[in-house]
Order: sequence, then C-alpha cells, then structure tokens
Amino acid sequence: MTSLAAPSASTSSVDTSALKRPTQQFGQDQFLTMMLAQLKNQDPLKPLEPSEFLGQLAQFSTVTGVQEMQKSLGTMVDSLRSSQALEGANFVGRQVLAPGSTATFDGASTVRGAVDMPAGTAAAELIIRDAAGAVVRTAPLDPRAGLTGFAWDGRNSAGNPVSPGAYKIEVAARRGDRTESLETMLQSRVDSVTLDTGGAGLMLNTMNGALPISAVRRVM
Repeated sequence: MTSLAAPSASTSSVDTSALKRPTQQFGQDQFLTMMLAQLKNQDPLKPLEPSEFLGQLAQFSTVTGVQEMQKSLGTMVDSLRSSQALEGANFVGRQVLAPGSTATFDGASTVRGAVDMPAGTAAAELIIRDAAGAVVRTAPLDPRAGLTGFAWDGRNSAGNPVSPGAYKIEVAARRGDRTESLETMLQSRVDSVTLDTGGAGLMLNTMNGALPISAVRRVM
C-alpha cells in the first residue's frame, strides 16, 4: 500500500349503476348478483347459451386470479424491502470499498482507496487534484498486478495541509508505450442507509456520497 502520511360488465336488462361507482370495486358478490339478474331477466325465446355463461364465469375467474396474484406480489415486495432494510442496518458504521473518484477530505482523516492494477503495468502514479483541477499531490504506486491500496494524509507536495473539501483521485498507469487512466475505488464509512423505492434498491450513505449496495467491492 502506498501511503501519503377489473373489468366492467353490463346488459340491457340489468341495472349496473352500482358497478359504475368509482369508489366501489367490482368483486365476486357484484358479479354473482349481475349473473343471477341476467338469468332471471333473459328472453325465454333467446336463453343465455351455456357456453356464453361459462365464458363470462371464466373471464371473471381470470380477473380475480390476476388481482389475487397482484396482492401476493405486493406482499412479497414489501417483505423483500423489509429484509433489505435489515440487511442495510448491518453496514452502518462499517468501512466499504467501492468505485469512486471524488473523495471528501474533512481536514483530519486520511483518504484511503485502492486500484486494481492490470498485468503488464510498468509504472503507476497516484494523482490528487483540487476542485479547480490543479495537481495537489502525486506519488508512485506499486505496479504489480492485483489490488493496490493507497492512502493520502491531506497534505500537498510541499508537506502542507490542504483545506477540507472535495478532491479528485486519479491513477495513471503506463503499459508499453501508452499511459491509461485506471478506475479508482475509495474507502468510506457508512453513516446510514436508504431504501430507494424508485428501483435503485438499498443505498449506502457515506461521506463520499451515496452508492448502491451492488457497487460494494469489499466490506471492512
């Protein structure tokens, strides 16, 4: 480590006004009432065909089944969210390593991170930049393949402490005759967790920003 100190239905002979009320759900009781009224008021010369009757029953059964499935899925989703929240509580207070390139320096704590050094790297350098893009500090990194850690104590190249704020963390690696920028990972303390209902899932809130739990590479 390098360290920088439902559908609706109606017939001409059935009063379905109650079924049209926006606040009333079309359920099993309403359907059966409608079907009995339809049978009672059918034209004797044109009785309801058994196939038509069975078709209406099948349609209702299908709709009811879908509604029940939706209720079951909703219950399952709520249960999964509760499990995620409990899982996230275990991260609070822990250190996690996740991809990131902007570190928040609080004026005292060492900024730590790591980079996955590719094979064939001849040389690598850690570069710290301030909000304006100016280089604050540089340091060589171990070019050997594998996970290489780094640490920055918040001092510039002259050894003087820098002001608290956001700093850009970069790693430049030389491979053959070209230099490339590598993805950096930052070590952050999880202060709290948030269950994002918008689809992002469990979010870990750290000093370096919020990150999805799926982005975590290591938990310390």
